[in-house]
Amino acid sequence: MNLERSESVFGNPMDRTAVAKARKTAEGYVKKWGDDGKRNLTAALGGDPLPECGWGLRTIAVRPADAGAAGAASLTDPGETLSFPEGSNPVVIGTIRMGYGHFRISMAMASAARALGYDPFWLDLHAQKDTVAGRIVERLNGLYSLGSRLSQKYSLFDRLYWEPLNSEGFRRLPYNACDQAVSSLMAPVLAVLPRDVPFVATHAWPAQAAVHAGLTRVVNAIPDNWPMALHLAEGAIHTVQTPSARFGYRTLSGMLGDKPCKPMDADSIRCVGHYVDHEFVSNLKEDCGERKARRLGGAPLRILLSVGGAGAQREYALALIDLLAPELRKGSMELTVNTGDHEVFRDAVVEKMRVLILPEVHRVHFSKDIFQAVWTTNRLMRGCDVLVTKPSELAFYPVPKLLARRVGGHEAWGAIRSADLGDGTPELATPEAAAGTLRLMAREGDILTEMNERILEADAAGIWRGAYRAVQLAATGGFNE
Repeated sequence: MNLERSESVFGNPMDRTAVAKARKTAEGYVKKWGDDGKRNLTAALGGDPLPECGWGLRTIAVRPADAGAAGAASLTDPGETLSFPEGSNPVVIGTIRMGYGHFRISMAMASAARALGYDPFWLDLHAQKDTVAGRIVERLNGLYSLGSRLSQKYSLFDRLYWEPLNSEGFRRLPYNACDQAVSSLMAPVLAVLPRDVPFVATHAWPAQAAVHAGLTRVVNAIPDNWPMALHLAEGAIHTVQTPSARFGYRTLSGMLGDKPCKPMDADSIRCVGHYVDHEFVSNLKEDCGERKARRLGGAPLRILLSVGGAGAQREYALALIDLLAPELRKGSMELTVNTGDHEVFRDAVVEKMRVLILPEVHRVHFSKDIFQAVWTTNRLMRGCDVLVTKPSELAFYPVPKLLARRVGGHEAWGAIRSADLGDGTPELATPEAAAGTLRLMAREGDILTEMNERILEADAAGIWRGAYRAVQLAATGGFNE
């Protein structure tokens, strides 16, 4: 356990209470699951979880040497550093499952890395089930998913606890101080990597753990659009998707309440643009042109409804399908739903469509595999006219969007960004508001036509190139503007 980065965050000293809490939290995990720093860990390369993408992606698995030989054969002896295949040009993507957003950003990084000539390797801390890191992330992801679902079900819980926690609680520097102590327990998993390998983290915990492990080329790709200390990983290069986020992180504004903060160094924070897969960026003109042509030709409105990783939007989605049933039956709209890996959600949507006697053209997708659960939305997005989603990381993708009710206060700023950019609606908190907007989109073409034009304008400004730039920062220390 390392408390050095818990005692001061970017030169801002933490008080005794914050440091004591950080120590107590980390010691609790050590007492419960032990310390991987005192174990011999071994690493192995797995296969490609998304071969259809053509990224040549390989997973990295880490486990204690005494955990048995399950899975791929070990490529390292206990305590040795992983050697990548001869001739490869590796970029390691460090991620976790915490909802779907961090996996989605990771896929954008893998796609961009391949397009730039690098070989992407995927290290998911959550997947390292036999390690302390894996157990910590699994527990915290479970709590986050539960909170997300409760927030959609109980308005009082949402208003009094979940919204304040996700907007102001996670914003404070003492929260980061606690995370730094906990993430030091995850460092042994990343210590199997060569110290100079380019490492792009799509959550602060793998970024923090990589710095604790001594990696020297760490990029911390920050999600969302609301600056929070939760996402800081001092010692890494931080990237953000918007100018307002860069200002918030550069100044650490509000992260000690009313007390002024010592700012981050200018070189520690870069605005790179939105994290988007190469497949979207390289086909923008064609995809936007086809959407505009469908609106001009009076084709049925193609709606893609995508569920988040916690599966918290079930009631909203079911109510929206109810409201749109007349249009779906007469064929002026076509609906596709990706329920991710949420089987109960899938069953509820299928039953709703059965009861409403909706035609077969309305498809429901589901996969128990987390990679497919996330990537299916990416696969379907390019062919839709409008994406219906909560304003999480999908709010930053170049597709016309109807942004539904948020899950956590931080997501509000994703909707603000999209609405200001012009490629999405403001947050529509009720199914009734969403249904009315979709009817307008189906009846009159101007809204979606303008959204597609704004997407093309943003492309000319380089806004969709954030994934390329983040990879280039890790690999070379800079990027071409």
